[in-house]
Order: sequence, then structure tokens, then C-alpha cells
Amino acid sequence: MTTPERQLATAISGVIPAQMRQLGQAARAAAERLARASTEAKDEALRAAARAMRDAESAILAANEIDLARALENGLSSAMLDRLRLTPERIEATAVGLEAIADLPDPVGRVTDEWERPNGLVIQRVRVPLGVIGIIYESRPNVTADAGGLCLKSGNAVILRGGSEAVESNGAILTCLTQGLAKAGLPETAIQRIPTQDRDAVGYLLRDMTEYLDVVVPRGGKNLIARVQQDARVPVMGHLEGLCHTYIHRGADLDMARAISINAKMRRTGICGATEAILVDSAVAATHVAPIVADLIEAGCEVRGDARVQAADGRVVAASDDDWGTEFLDAIVVMRVVSDLDEALDYIREYGSGHTDAIVTADPEAAERFLNELDSAIVMHNTSTQFADGGEFGMGAEIGIATGRIHARGPVGAEQLTSYKYVVRGAGQIRP
Repeated sequence: MTTPERQLATAISGVIPAQMRQLGQAARAAAERLARASTEAKDEALRAAARAMRDAESAILAANEIDLARALENGLSSAMLDRLRLTPERIEATAVGLEAIADLPDPVGRVTDEWERPNGLVIQRVRVPLGVIGIIYESRPNVTADAGGLCLKSGNAVILRGGSEAVESNGAILTCLTQGLAKAGLPETAIQRIPTQDRDAVGYLLRDMTEYLDVVVPRGGKNLIARVQQDARVPVMGHLEGLCHTYIHRGADLDMARAISINAKMRRTGICGATEAILVDSAVAATHVAPIVADLIEAGCEVRGDARVQAADGRVVAASDDDWGTEFLDAIVVMRVVSDLDEALDYIREYGSGHTDAIVTADPEAAERFLNELDSAIVMHNTSTQFADGGEFGMGAEIGIATGRIHARGPVGAEQLTSYKYVVRGAGQIRP
């Protein structure tokens, strides 16, 4: 628990409504200051936080070991353990991510459009912060840094609620973020977390904080998303499951298809951009299915398939009806042979979550049809779905992949955490 949180916990009665209101009041006051903060101050806070993370590497790893030990006792899956685990390399990558956010252009105050009316009025559309953002997430401690950093860059205060499995790791990282804020002379309460794991606090945040909270961003499994969308009384940036697909079209080069398939599934199985289903065009099933299956199995992946995939390799497990719409987040993939591009599109529309879907093909017309006709947040051609990541998009980091259609879609970076206002300048005009 960081110093501001400790003061908060001892200064108030401990009753959740009182705790949450004080969090909200502090966040609202911090948001008003951040909206006026200079780019230089925000960037210095981010760079100072990155330095603090490097200096605190041993403390962060020690906190993470406590979380990992508890997670092992509680029987978390290997994929969840991987999401939770921090290493010196991952800490360094997180620090580099904060510095990358600092290097981004400041979205606040940016004029995105300007025009002059016949009456001489000059109108500008200008980016402004959203205000106070609530972010609820699971497992991955680096989200604490990514979310805090992106909200800071975009001039927003944030109230974080990480998963109980990462409580110590999240606290150690948050300490670094608040040190960065203090170093830059910005309010430490710009980045706060709920100082309890009581689920009632989440309910209060969603239902009773409309006076203080402007938007909530859930990042996690379907149960978390469903609860947030059901209970929230403020707008929600929806981040649904990562039911990602890779379609091996009849025009796919075999070597490319093999390389992309293994990377899309196995590079990191526990991230939302991991491919969960591989579709192979019937025209190349005889040449492409067996090598791709063999690659996956040799890499430690369980392949569950339809009859044609099973016939290509006796090690393939028969897929159940439920498998086709499952986000495994593990070394498991389903594989099916489809007759053509139309069937592939229909399949993805039925079973996908609108997250990220890819086609592998040398046929430009098929690629364009896939990219244009499939309405997922991210559509890809000849590349791995694991690139569905804000950092890989040049955004420095991301809070998550928004799969809704309102406000933001795809990776949610600093710019996506802003809205806009209209600035109108006149010279004495009055409306007739």
C-alpha cells in the first residue's frame, strides 16, 4: 500500500462508501489540475516513474513473488501465472513503455479540425481529457503502469482496481508512479487504487460514483466485463474477450502460414491477441493442415479440430461445440477446414468477439474482401494477431482493445482517452 493509500485508509472510517467518496473527491480535484498541467510536467512524471521502477526492481520482484506464491496455492492456471509473473526484463519493458508514452505527442489541446463560417466565425475542434477514469483489470501487473501512464499523459485522473491475485505487485508499481507524480509537482492522487479487495467497493464505484467518475474501462474475462456493463451507471469502454482468428486462405504461402500460425497462438498464449481458432481453406487443406498441426503440437499446444483436421494428424483432439467460441488463454487452439472465404467470414462473425482477426494470403482481392467486410476492431493481412497491442501500434502502451463501436475501437492509448470540445471565435457577430 502506498503512502497516500495508507493515509486514506487511516484517515477515514473504513466504511466503503466513505472510502470511495474520498477517492472520488481526490480524483476529481486531481483531474482539474491535470487538465491544466503542462506537457513538460506530465512527461517528467512519466520519466521519473520509469526511473523509480528501475530503482525499485528488487522490491517489485519481491512483491511479485508474494503474489505468485499465493496464486500457486490457489491453483491458478499456467497461463494466468504467466500473465502475473514479473521478471527483470518485463519490468524494464514496462519502464520503457512509460518513457515511450512520455515521447508521444500530448493529445490535450490538440486542434483536430478548424474551419471558418461565411459569417466569419472560426470554429475549432480541440481535444480535452475525459476527466476521471475508473479501470478494473485482472492479473497483469504491468497494466497498473500502462493505465496510470496513459491516463496521466491524456490529462485524466484514474482510480485503479486490479485483481486480488496481483495486489502486492500492483502496489509496488503504483508506488513508483506516485513518486513520479511527486517529482514533477503533480498531485499524487492523480493515480489511485481502491485500497480494499472487497467486491462491494467495485459495486459502489460502478453504481454510486457518477458525481466523480466519467467513464469506466474493464479489462479482463467475460464475467468481469458482463458485471461492469450490467452495473455501471457511467459510460463503459467495452473490452470483450480476445476470440481472435487466423484464416489460412487458399492463396496462402505454406511457410508464411506456418510461421504466422505458431506465433499467433504460441508466442504468449495468455494475452488477448493470441489466436484461439485457425481456419484453413479446403483448397489447401491437403498441404497446409498437417504441417501447421505438427508445428503447434511440437510447440506444446493442444489442437482440437473438426473431422478433417483430425484425419490429418491422429494427435488432434475432437473439438466440442463449446470449443469453437472459447477464449482459452492457454496452449490450446481449435482448427477447422472451411470451404472458402465466405464460410470463413461467416464463421468469424458467428464465433468471434470483434477483437482481432487475420487472413494469410497472397491474393490481394481476397485480402481486401476480408479487411473490408469483417467488422472487427482490428483486421490484419499476412501477420500475427499478437501484434494487436498498443505498443506495437506506436501508441507507447494501451489500456486494452476496445471492441465496442462508440468513442474508441482497437487499442486504447492516450489519444483515445480524450474527448473534444468546440472553440468558437468571433468578432462581434450576433445571430439574426
